[in-house]
Amino acid sequence: MGLRTDLRSFAAPGVLGLAAALTLVAVLGKQACSLGVWGRGVDRLTIGLGMIPRGEVGLIFASIGVGLTLDGAPVIDRGTFSAVVVMVIVTTLVTPIALKFSLRRAARKA
Repeated sequence: MGLRTDLRSFAAPGVLGLAAALTLVAVLGKQACSLGVWGRGVDRLTIGLGMIPRGEVGLIFASIGVGLTLDGAPVIDRGTFSAVVVMVIVTTLVTPIALKFSLRRAARKA
């Protein structure tokens, strides 16, 4: 999916800003969802961090949106698709590091 990214789209104004915003919302959204986990001794931070790299489905929908047109214009433009690809890459690469930190923190508490 990521190979469909047009690297020239990163030069467009706002693409990297959108990618940063999408990444931030992805991380915060997963952390908010982890607040719904109930149970004694549950480490919500670790659960939220473990859910972060779930952008594959968004990448598939974005890929479909690039191919769909509405009144002759693509539903999702190349810049937005590129921003989604960056979000998926960043969240996938950051999660193992964040989980390692969180699990070590939990082990020290125990």
